[in-house]
Amino acid sequence: MNGIAGYVDIKLMGREFRIACPPEQKEELFQAVALLDGKMQELLNKTRTAQVDKVAVMAALNIAHDLITLQKQPSFDSSGAKRRIEDMGARLAVALDAPAN
Repeated sequence: MNGIAGYVDIKLMGREFRIACPPEQKEELFQAVALLDGKMQELLNKTRTAQVDKVAVMAALNIAHDLITLQKQPSFDSSGAKRRIEDMGARLAVALDAPAN
């Protein structure tokens, strides 16, 4: 992460999480949250499963599949995407260790 991390409160499927995030990356984090929450809600409506962890895994697999499909396109900047994915992974690791509100 580039700057000094602050904390941002986000909500996924109605559950609140506090995520460490540098100020200059807040907008991207909110975009990622919107994408993930939308995908999770879509899958929840399709599958009717109440298990949030299963919905989260299915959403992650769908997003990963979309990423792989995009990587196969000739103009895709895979190094930039890889950095963003690693950064999101680091933020998720911090979030999973941070206490919820």
